[in-house]
Amino acid sequence: MTTLDLGPIGVSLDLSADDSYLDDAVEVEKLGYSTIWLSGGQLTTLDPIAKIIRATTTIPVAPGIIPLGVYGPEAVTALYADLEATHPGRFVVGLGGPQTPRSLRALNEFLDRLDTGEPPVPADRRILAALGPRKLQLARDRFAGAVVLLVTPAFTADARRALGHDSTLVVDQMVVLDTDPARARETARGPLRFLVGGGVRGYAENIRRMGFADDEISDLSDRLVDELVAWGDADTIAARVGEHLRAGADQVVLGVLHEEDQPHPVQVARELAERLIR
Repeated sequence: MTTLDLGPIGVSLDLSADDSYLDDAVEVEKLGYSTIWLSGGQLTTLDPIAKIIRATTTIPVAPGIIPLGVYGPEAVTALYADLEATHPGRFVVGLGGPQTPRSLRALNEFLDRLDTGEPPVPADRRILAALGPRKLQLARDRFAGAVVLLVTPAFTADARRALGHDSTLVVDQMVVLDTDPARARETARGPLRFLVGGGVRGYAENIRRMGFADDEISDLSDRLVDELVAWGDADTIAARVGEHLRAGADQVVLGVLHEEDQPHPVQVARELAERLIR
């Protein structure tokens, strides 16, 4: 499979009701970041994808992810056709869903319809949210590659071996730009409580595969938080990004976590640009 050329560093943006995220997207592109990502959980419609592509000039835009249970293949094909006609090469179709035999069959059926759509959405423009071995295999075989979340650099190295060298590997790295340990960890535990604490079963299963004990997972231990979420000053966060790149990631996405008194995604992007953008 041909790899996607997404560049080394992406940024995940928060969406806002007033479209101010479009100004954020413009600034992220000007700072030199190579891809804009959007959390699928924020996508009540697919409109923000098109809005960001139209507001910017050349930067690729990827939803991470479009959930299969919410949007059908017709909606994805229609958006792809529209954006490919007006802004070719910029919409990266990020897909995902739970890892069960039934859901994997449904995902393959979804992909069959993308393959035969008018126009087809080609495999080399698709990326799959994947953690387990079956999803990584599917990402290798029917996508340009995989995007992984809540992983250590050691897992990144394992994922690279599973995908081989002809697939794109993107690591979505949660970050908190805050040097206070208690405050940074508590900010990190907010989304972890949902993702690991029962909201999405696959994350807890994968964290267990990475060597964390059940009590560390249920308690969201300091060790678990520290290994899955990069927090601290800009140099500390940049160092973690570098670890993933050296382990085999093609791109690391800055997934900024914050409370109101902590730096927001664009503020973090500004702070890290001089360390990460070459």
